[in-house]
Amino acid sequence: MPDALVGVDVGTTGVKAVALSPGGEVLARAEEGYTLSLPRPGWAEQDPEDWWRATGRALAALGVEAGSIGLTGQMHGLVLLDDADRVLRPAILWNDQRTAAECAEIEAAIGRGRLVELTGNRALPGFTAPKLLWVRRHEPEVWERAAGILLPKDYVRLRLEGRRVTDAAEASGTLLFDVAGRRWSEEVCAALGVPLGWLPPVRESTETGGAGDQQAGAVGVGAVAPGVLSVALGTSGVVLAPLPAYRAEPEGRVHVFCHAAPGTWEAMGVMLSAAGSLRWLREVAGADEAALAAEAGRWPPGAEGLTFLPYLQGERTPHADPDARGAFAGLSLAHDRGALARAVLEGVAYGLRDSLELLRSLGVRAGVARASGGGARSELWLRIVASVLGVPVERTAVEEGAAYGAALLGGVAAGRFADVGEAVEACVRVHDVFEPDPSWQAVYEEGYGRFRALYPALREVRG
Repeated sequence: MPDALVGVDVGTTGVKAVALSPGGEVLARAEEGYTLSLPRPGWAEQDPEDWWRATGRALAALGVEAGSIGLTGQMHGLVLLDDADRVLRPAILWNDQRTAAECAEIEAAIGRGRLVELTGNRALPGFTAPKLLWVRRHEPEVWERAAGILLPKDYVRLRLEGRRVTDAAEASGTLLFDVAGRRWSEEVCAALGVPLGWLPPVRESTETGGAGDQQAGAVGVGAVAPGVLSVALGTSGVVLAPLPAYRAEPEGRVHVFCHAAPGTWEAMGVMLSAAGSLRWLREVAGADEAALAAEAGRWPPGAEGLTFLPYLQGERTPHADPDARGAFAGLSLAHDRGALARAVLEGVAYGLRDSLELLRSLGVRAGVARASGGGARSELWLRIVASVLGVPVERTAVEEGAAYGAALLGGVAAGRFADVGEAVEACVRVHDVFEPDPSWQAVYEEGYGRFRALYPALREVRG
């Protein structure tokens, strides 16, 4: 089809591509993987050329003639370029943890309160700015040759279209952006010694046809206006709410970014181990997904007092504690593998509830949640999430998430749709609805109280 809407998601483990009809039906899917380099403990890097080669293979595998291409991908990564747009070193990724000292330096230079006011976020190792400071300190020869930076999917755009540009949604995750003003922050860049000339021009997502993976994922499930939440149950867990105006959470416990829809913003809570917690249990228990789901379903809500804390690799929202750790509490001889699985599903739902409570403190009113990610395939999990959050959870007809949203944004940029709202109206369809179960909700209110008490208790023990 010469008018196919194509979306490309440049992820951490591979590129996913999807081709849509003008009405949003999936015509073709393709996926091409690549490796993740872990040269030292806590480091995570990739060769940007791997993204480009995988994108070419994925687009060829779709077998369609693209009428438009939208791009999304992993956020916060640092691609350093010289004055001829050549890559100077491997990209430092969102999950790289080497920059604790640089994060402290940023908050000391600007002040945590002022930083959150300007950028909507605290300085965390995942963001782009501390990576830049790390390169300046540890690789001065690379810094001297640098002339520009790009985010991962924007490097693919450079190779695909020959232009250096980014979007306000993606730029929000660099910690160099005035999120309220939707422009690069001269104050932050000056305080950190980052040349403004290194930063690409910023446009709206509807002009570039691109956004970060969470923003594109929100578009893909139709969470583009206040009242509709995006709940992602991937390896990490995300609760994202569109905002009609910029409003930062004073302590920076949730991220505030520009949304892909022009003139709107988003607040987002992130937990690091959502479906990742269930995968961990499957591996250590030696059970497949279907068996665990069946066994978990045989246990009642609350699993007779068993509570799981899903901090297997630290946590981001609401604690921003890389040293936080997971736990099961309330174990008895009666509990079996199914009880552990039920507790994991509920513990992740409680973690999502933590994010939603912070979003509500910013004025978010949630009418419905749209679920995506691998965990959204579990009907039991969606029933649990609906009952813990207290809002209906909807599952859309298409699982592609971020790639699907990128295809819609590409269509808007190409003039196929008037705006994001029209694209969502034409293409996003709800397949299932899971209502909160009143009989479960009372149990989960009590369980959430136990969950909330666990972290401070364990932190006290940890010292």
